Amino acid sequence: MSITTKTGDKGQTSLYTGARVLKSDLRVEAYGSLDELDAFIGDAKHYVSDPEVRSLLKDTQNRLYRVMGELATPDGSYPMPLSQDEVEEITSIILSYEEKLQLKGFVIPGSCRGSARLDICRTIARRAERRLVALAHEAEVSEILLKYVNRLSDFFFILARFLEDKEGVLTYKSRPD
Repeated sequence: MSITTKTGDKGQTSLYTGARVLKSDLRVEAYGSLDELDAFIGDAKHYVSDPEVRSLLKDTQNRLYRVMGELATPDGSYPMPLSQDEVEEITSIILSYEEKLQLKGFVIPGSCRGSARLDICRTIARRAERRLVALAHEAEVSEILLKYVNRLSDFFFILARFLEDKEGVLTYKSRPD
């Protein structure tokens, strides 16, 4: 079976349920932005040497597949929806890294290769969230998905700062004189 199906040649794609929608549909935009995020996380893993952070990134990629699957299933029948426990888990991870760092001001992003890649992930996560919020104004979107995607930019931000701190290159924005 070829991956070239030609079924999208007229600007439509299939959702998980088999329903056909325009490729410009907000739902497709939302999970497409998350797909882009997933690809950039894959890239970032090659620049992160910390095994715990690499593991967190891999876990996040696996979870994103479920988020995208749930978004591609507007009738709510997706078999493995995200849970509130998973929102609490990512929140807990963010808080634990915040405690380790004790940030004290605005930072200049991208002070090492790994953090620069995670900062790209952070900005893509923010765009994906904007697409998801736009979708939520037109269609039903799980509150759990909204919360989880909202946490992603904080997750990437704090992991990037952790990598910079670990390498001794965490740089704060200086105040103008």
